[in-house]
Amino acid sequence: MLFPKKVKFRKWQNARKSAAKLSAPETRGITLAFGSFGLKAETSARVKSNQIEASRKAITRTITKVGKMWIRIFPDRPYTQKAAQMGMGKGKGDPQGYVFEVRPGRMLFEIDGVDEATAIKALRKAGAKLPLKTRIVRREQIV
Repeated sequence: MLFPKKVKFRKWQNARKSAAKLSAPETRGITLAFGSFGLKAETSARVKSNQIEASRKAITRTITKVGKMWIRIFPDRPYTQKAAQMGMGKGKGDPQGYVFEVRPGRMLFEIDGVDEATAIKALRKAGAKLPLKTRIVRREQIV
């Protein structure tokens, strides 16, 4: 699973953003940079590192050794959770893992080196593992 080697702060404060800010389209990482096909986010969500790993496995198994894959997101934001049966108060919970805040328009995964049918099949499987709506995009072929 993906997580940072070292972090400056163990726990982050909650970034309570309004619905308008969360649904505002992303400005960075919105175009295909490496591959011919990509998986693009349509809605906003916090994607956990284990969800990214599940998507990566789904893509890798589908494209086999022929294609190449790029992961365009990295979970660097820690999230915490209190222990079970613990009362209210008594401070913040312990860090449980890392997430990446996805906004609409962000490119999540890219694929190259496989035919269109295989790429679409792999990206559709990967999109099913994520907690947001996705869209498959392809690079425009200029002849």
